[in-house]
Amino acid sequence: MRVVAIIRRWIDVLAVVFLAWREHRREGRSLIIRDENGQRVLQQSEPDRDAILRQSGSVKESLRLVLSPGTALPAEVARASRDGFVVLEVPADKIVTRRANVPAQARDFLAGVVRNQIERLSPWPADQAVYGFNAEASTQDAAILDVRVLITSRAIVDGALAELAAMGLRVDRVVARATSSHEVGKSTSPVAIWSRLADGPRESLEGVRRLIGIGLAAVLGTAAALTLWALVSASSIRGETDALAVRAKALQRQVQAGRTPASVAALPPPERAWVSKEISASGAIVIEALSRALPDSAYLTEIRLDGATLRITGLADDAPALLAPLEQSGHLSQVRFFAPTTRGPDGRLFRFHIEAQVEPHMRIAEE
Repeated sequence: MRVVAIIRRWIDVLAVVFLAWREHRREGRSLIIRDENGQRVLQQSEPDRDAILRQSGSVKESLRLVLSPGTALPAEVARASRDGFVVLEVPADKIVTRRANVPAQARDFLAGVVRNQIERLSPWPADQAVYGFNAEASTQDAAILDVRVLITSRAIVDGALAELAAMGLRVDRVVARATSSHEVGKSTSPVAIWSRLADGPRESLEGVRRLIGIGLAAVLGTAAALTLWALVSASSIRGETDALAVRAKALQRQVQAGRTPASVAALPPPERAWVSKEISASGAIVIEALSRALPDSAYLTEIRLDGATLRITGLADDAPALLAPLEQSGHLSQVRFFAPTTRGPDGRLFRFHIEAQVEPHMRIAEE
């Protein structure tokens, strides 16, 4: 359960980050709704609050529309509102401004300080108030922050949002402007008092969370399927490789068995050289086989290897007993005496002359 909770928390964080990124992208195409002479006016955001856009060197009026309740939006305005970031500015006469002084060290904790004081500062109950704040250094004391809290009724914000939604406008942020403490009558930069990302309905967050969960499940499912497929494929390839190796050995045995001196002689010189190398006896292997097969009481005086025919001459106290070990060595076949066995000069040892056929070393390695 702890792992599930961690995954859900991680998905929530991803959903919030995605919505914040999308909101930041749309802020570059902001549309502002203000009250002018008792009417709501929709216009494009301008840094200097002018209704002028400069395009291709000519001066043109920006998007500007007087909003009338119950009137449908023009198609281009509806499209611009969907693609852009809609900001509603609450009129100053519907905003209550409160000021408070806090130490400059508390700048990082202003949100908590204002939240704890909102019941005292707001003319409405805390659960019916919508507020935001900004802070600037006091002109009298640099160690003091002059905090301005802008408060309005939740009913005012909800009513405006519902009225605009009925017209087809989905507001992303509600702002208000405070009056500067330095210059009377001059308004400061807008302060956000409501945001759809932080304070709005959770349908968007739920939808994004659901999409992220589905995407992660699809990725994990695809990864598991690919892993299973790779394991099955590797097992199948391994089985095919083993089968091919067995077949190759069988074919090699058939080819080796079917080779005759005439067929070898008919091969091209390079191939004939390789075949001769494969079927020829190895002197090192023959000597190793003889050293293992012969007893310590026997020793050799002559070894001659002519192709696959091996002839050895030596002395032993029991010459006939040498044939069986040589035959059983696995390296020699058709072991026999090719000359009579005679007594040696000392009268104790016998001189033997043995001939045998050497097995090809490729066949021995296969076995």
